[in-house]
Amino acid sequence: MLTDTENLANKQAVWSALNAIAGTGASSLDTCLRRIYHPDAQWRGSHPWNELRGVDAIRAGFWEPLGQAFPDLERRDAIVMGGGYEGRVYVGMVGHLVGTFRGPWLGLPPTGQVLYLRYGEFHQMVDGRIVQSSVLLDVLDAIRQAGHWPLAPSRGQEGAWAGPLAGDGLLFSPQDAAESARSLALTLAMQASLGAYDDTQGGGREGLLTMPQKQYWHPKMMWYGPSGIGTTRGLEGFVDHHQLPFRIAFPRNPHQAQPAGMGKHGGSHYVRIGDGRYSATGGWPSRHMMHLGGGWLGQGPTGRPITMRVMDFYRADEGLIRENWVPIDILDVLLQMDVDVLARVRTRMGRRAPF
Repeated sequence: MLTDTENLANKQAVWSALNAIAGTGASSLDTCLRRIYHPDAQWRGSHPWNELRGVDAIRAGFWEPLGQAFPDLERRDAIVMGGGYEGRVYVGMVGHLVGTFRGPWLGLPPTGQVLYLRYGEFHQMVDGRIVQSSVLLDVLDAIRQAGHWPLAPSRGQEGAWAGPLAGDGLLFSPQDAAESARSLALTLAMQASLGAYDDTQGGGREGLLTMPQKQYWHPKMMWYGPSGIGTTRGLEGFVDHHQLPFRIAFPRNPHQAQPAGMGKHGGSHYVRIGDGRYSATGGWPSRHMMHLGGGWLGQGPTGRPITMRVMDFYRADEGLIRENWVPIDILDVLLQMDVDVLARVRTRMGRRAPF
């Protein structure tokens, strides 16, 4: 069982190490990585990185190109939390990598302007070292900030995510175990209500507004979505700008078996943790859906099975969910629909640059 002492030590170790990694120069990068990562650690990230194995690959595949593009890079964490699930121990984090875009990155030309690279992360710990990192970076938002928007306009509000309302997301003091359990139970009950809702019954907007999810969301809820969807406020904003378009595109019938070969919808979480008033879940992927409706992100229906890499970080307030940060690998979802966002951007710029 994870103790408070171990949980706090893991959070402090990961927070310190990742801030050092982001802020160090090329000469010290390898040393900083090896202090926190197991030599054979797995690094799972958003498209186009997807999966890297071992410290050398993590350094060369992700951190070195990032540091060359953003030489004054720094890390700004808004949430640092931890917990255990199914015998595994995790540190979860939300924030922005911030720097001046001075060198080419992912085929994008530098702008000379500050860029906020949004992330959600889960780091699995064994004996004080990271053995697996799952990192969802909002590459689409970086493309937006660089001035090369490749999709239909977002329904929600684009822009950097706000941190927690109370500024209390860095959990470096012991949290009440009962509150941690209540926060996670609240999250899982809300998620269960979403999974039980039948989109094929024709309830539309009103059905989503009145179904049991309303019992769990705070009246002033904030839903911080990825670029392409955007941020929404209140249940009506959540339904109008995200949930209804999404569920039209990916309708769910909980009474119907998934097609052969598809995983269980919502049943692929590798992490579920509560830490004080914060809770979080994540899957790789966590959603298995059929793309049967049009309009989402401006795309027509493909009729294909689609998977989605998702993380959810929640903050409870007054016994309800007040804030929800939702990193999603949008580029990976679109690639399954035959929309290669990075290739589209390079084509529009008249370029054919490698990653």
